[in-house]
Amino acid sequence: MADYNHSKVEKYWQDFWDNHDTFKPDEQTAKPKYYVLDMFPYPSGAGLHVGHPLGYIASDIVSRYKRLKGFNVLHPMGFDSFGLPAEQYAIQTGQHPAITTEQNRQRYMEQLKNIGFSYDWTREVRTSDPAFYKWTQWIFMELFRSWYNRDTDRAEPIETLQHKFATNGTTDVNAVCDDDVTSFTAAEWNAMSAKESYEITLKYRLTYLADAVVNWCPALGTVLANDEVKDGVSERGGYPVEQKLMRQWMMRITAYADRLLTGLDTIDWTESLKEQQRNWIGKSIGASVKFAVENSSAIIEVFTTRVDTIYGVTFMVLAPEHELVPQLTTPDQREAVDAYVSAAKLRSERDRMSDTKTVSGVFAGSYCINPVNGEKVPIYLADYVLAGYGTGAVMAVPSGDQRDWTFAMQFGLPIIPILDAQKDTDKQADNTKEGRYINSGIIDGMTYQQAVPALISWLEDGELGRGKVNYRMRDAVFSRQRYWGEPVPVYFREGLPYLIEESDLPLELPAIDKYLPTETGEPPLGRAEGWKYKGIYDYELSTMPGWAGSSFYWYRYMDPQNDSAFASKEAINYWQNVDLYIGGTEHATGHLLYSRFWNKFLKDRGYVPQEEPFKKLINQGMIQGRSMIIYRLKSSEGAGKTPVFVSFGLKDQYETTELHVDVNIVENDVLDTEAFKNWLPDYRNAEFILENGKYICGSVVEKMSKRYFNVVNPDDVSGRYGADVLRMYEMFLGPLEQAKPWNTNGIDGVYRFIRKFWRLFYKDNLDGSSSWIVTDEQPTPAELKILHKTIQKAQSDIEAYSFNTSVSAFMVCVNELSTLNCHKRSVLQDLVLILSPYAPHVTEELWAALGNEPGSISKAQFPTFNPAYLVEDAFEYPIQINGKVRTTISFAIDRAATEIEREVLADEIVQKWLDGKTPKKVVVVPKRIVNVVI
Repeated sequence: MADYNHSKVEKYWQDFWDNHDTFKPDEQTAKPKYYVLDMFPYPSGAGLHVGHPLGYIASDIVSRYKRLKGFNVLHPMGFDSFGLPAEQYAIQTGQHPAITTEQNRQRYMEQLKNIGFSYDWTREVRTSDPAFYKWTQWIFMELFRSWYNRDTDRAEPIETLQHKFATNGTTDVNAVCDDDVTSFTAAEWNAMSAKESYEITLKYRLTYLADAVVNWCPALGTVLANDEVKDGVSERGGYPVEQKLMRQWMMRITAYADRLLTGLDTIDWTESLKEQQRNWIGKSIGASVKFAVENSSAIIEVFTTRVDTIYGVTFMVLAPEHELVPQLTTPDQREAVDAYVSAAKLRSERDRMSDTKTVSGVFAGSYCINPVNGEKVPIYLADYVLAGYGTGAVMAVPSGDQRDWTFAMQFGLPIIPILDAQKDTDKQADNTKEGRYINSGIIDGMTYQQAVPALISWLEDGELGRGKVNYRMRDAVFSRQRYWGEPVPVYFREGLPYLIEESDLPLELPAIDKYLPTETGEPPLGRAEGWKYKGIYDYELSTMPGWAGSSFYWYRYMDPQNDSAFASKEAINYWQNVDLYIGGTEHATGHLLYSRFWNKFLKDRGYVPQEEPFKKLINQGMIQGRSMIIYRLKSSEGAGKTPVFVSFGLKDQYETTELHVDVNIVENDVLDTEAFKNWLPDYRNAEFILENGKYICGSVVEKMSKRYFNVVNPDDVSGRYGADVLRMYEMFLGPLEQAKPWNTNGIDGVYRFIRKFWRLFYKDNLDGSSSWIVTDEQPTPAELKILHKTIQKAQSDIEAYSFNTSVSAFMVCVNELSTLNCHKRSVLQDLVLILSPYAPHVTEELWAALGNEPGSISKAQFPTFNPAYLVEDAFEYPIQINGKVRTTISFAIDRAATEIEREVLADEIVQKWLDGKTPKKVVVVPKRIVNVVI
């Protein structure tokens, strides 16, 4: 074969892998399992750019390596194919989202296969496939059929709760449930009608309907999760988002809050990622306190971590969305309150929490009563309090909390010191817990450690409060007012939600005339004609959120064709959980938290054996764009003028305007001026001021984006250099977890490396052909040393996920073997194996050329590192004369110093420098140096 033809070789092996299901794991095997998973992509119309495959390449290297180490590897891929972009396109064009989603999926698959990933494509899943979302709906149904028993600390079937009610009423029920549940006896329960008892269970189920404050995006016509909102606008499209109270399906993720926290200590994730989850969950230990409203039956309940400061309360603050606001607003304050509430709706929770400089609020006109001293406390609204955190009400203690202090100063409210150790409370808040309490009634003179239990006991005795653990995390909203999502398997009868029959799953999306809300404001599913359960009952019209299908999908890969379970017991018990999961940091508090929640629930109900879904998690860094900048003379700007562009090195001599240019017409910072003229019509007649005959571009590192013309298509890179070069170059750019710019200036080095590696096997002939030059000669110690040094490096690097340094080691190895003119089979066959996870196509080709069964490299064994080959048996000593190196002499490692000295002094070159003189001394430093002093 002539010079390596990457296009021909790569296409051949990609087809071979497809046709032979090369990467399909064994069904029956004694091999240990290893499950490698990528966070599956949403198939957008733009396709992949070179930043997307970074994590996929890393996971593929690990997968191929683990196969060579004797593991049965599951490495699947699929698509998170429900989502807003396809639906927005459907709204604009009228085309069904399934059509564009399938087109995009095909494009992604083509691109992924072109890079040579070792996926088992027979297991591909798509969240929008009814055969998949049947099981998303089934898990929803199981959640609906379950409650959380605090005594057993797990989810249980709702029947066990009903049995408790029938036996002892609510006496021994310790459940996670709605706040407004009431107590009843077994006799009262047993006397209830079926509808009455069913309605009570709705307050305990792990998925339930409730009024919740949500991120409502009018332009998109749907509720958004917190992680889908950035700076008060939707991440998708940048549309304004407001806070709105809506009837939503919710999931009691808060039931698992403590287990979600403690579980973090059992998994191999980065500490920064764990800390993000800890902060999101936000565990706080404190007390719940009831403040009665003056001249009203209303009660304001607050949660506080500093119940010891209750005597310092001088005002109450409610979130603008608090349900009691209408009731607590007096007529004379109505207009001001309504205006404030309307303004607060337009600010996201993130904005409200992060803005510590702006002080705003409004007096509701009414008062509540401090339960410990009976004093009247004015009630204010302020947007630094959130309806969804705690109770949406804060007892304000300005002497101990800076936000409360700032608010009190703004509105002229009292500031009462409550500890003798507090200082300068007229200038700022002091949240110390030191000293003893003053102005604090029953806890006067106590320390913090004494005051907290005393107050909680007093509140509990008077039924005015209780000790409580609270979490910042809220129950998860599980509704989207969209079309392109999983239908919720629920219908309504007499106003109550009921599950459809399991035999009716999957509940598929109905056809509708257009993908917009109805004229009466219902979600798009309200447009489906005759869409009723059993032809009678109304279905739920909201669909599930984007995170639904991704919260269990790794189990479906284990057994994707199973129609009777989301995966068989045998498959789940074999594959267990994911050994290595790779994806972006943007999923820290969304997908990863919801996945852990669903996994714990499935374990509680006996469907899976493991508490945590992902043992090891790596967040790959972002590959940023390296934008190319050109410089237009300002004097050439304007209608009718010929555009003139000056090269980077000359730009400071002129007044210029910086413009982005397509990186695909720039190579090694040199602009292809003819391609530039054809790039945009306005530049057809462009002129250039060159340096050394070239137009040199400037550069800047920024996000890869179409607007900066810095998007690089991996197909273009693979087409020009080969997929193996793309794979190795992405790893070579830097550590996997770090962000780094894409710069094709260095890719030629990897391209040359692949060809130099090829020339260890083939010699180019003058007639354009090539000859096989591999021999069966025995390797020399020097060749074995080079090989085993590289085996050790490749193995340790993959185990440490340090892929960039391995690429360098491969280059050094090939250079050294080339210098030694090594073409020996026993060396090169092992080199092919250790390089194969990184460059699978060229190594498959050479593996077969070496006489092995074609396509069998993934079934081979990773070479065993032998440290004996690295042991040095001689050392090359630098020989100094009066501190200057004049020659080198090799001696055996165990040679005595006296013998080394004798041979050095007898050496011809040393004798020349001695020039007949007798040395004053000879210093021999073993395995370092010899210094002759004259």
